[in-house]
Parts: sequence; C-alpha cells; structure tokens
Amino acid sequence: MPTAEPCPKIVTLLCDADFKKRMDTGTWSHRDGRPFSREEQDVVFTTTLVELEEVEEQLIRYRAYVQTKADAPDALNSFLAPFWDQLREKTLGNAVTLMTKDEVAEFNRLLAAVDEPIRPFTPYAF
Repeated sequence: MPTAEPCPKIVTLLCDADFKKRMDTGTWSHRDGRPFSREEQDVVFTTTLVELEEVEEQLIRYRAYVQTKADAPDALNSFLAPFWDQLREKTLGNAVTLMTKDEVAEFNRLLAAVDEPIRPFTPYAF
C-alpha cells in the first residue's frame, strides 16, 4: 500500500498558524496576526496525521538550523584555535594561509554561519 503524501497547501498553512483562536473572528490566525479566512479554517480541519508529521519534521529541521547558527561563534573559535597557536601575528589572513583547501571551505562555512542573520521559519525551506 503506497504511503500517503502530505498536501503542501495544508502543511504551508499549518506552518504559518499561531494556533491561538482569535476572539474577534473565532478562527486561528497567521503568524503575522491576520485571521484565517473561512476557507483556510476549513482546509485546516482536513489535516491528516501525515501533514502533522511533516510540519513536525520541518520544525525539527528549523530548530536544528537555529541551534547551528547559535553554536557557530563557538565553533568558529574552536576551529581557528589551532591556527592561532601556530601564528605570531594572529590575523585571519595569516590563519587562512595555513589552511588546506578543505579547511578554507569549512572556515568559509563557519564564517557565513556567524555573519548571516537567522532566517525566519518558512515551510519547505529547511
């Protein structure tokens, strides 16, 4: 028996819901505060376990991304420590000259993780 596929429309809607029922409209709302339309509310009520599991998986991936971003400064410091130990004049340029091609790639990845702001949660992006 084939496994059911989650409906992207429902997953996207659930990922944008704050799940607090609005007293003024009697519906849930989007994360930006807009109330769900009657059609959106009806769509949410058709949610299956497959969609809920997909939303959970996406949120798990996003939380891992946020944790990686939070850990990036320490990871960068740990990565650079052995290079600093080898240098008299401790500059990034000098450290990079000691790195292999793979180490330069890792350095660039960590530096980007430190430098780039955390992206907001977006369905199917993580």
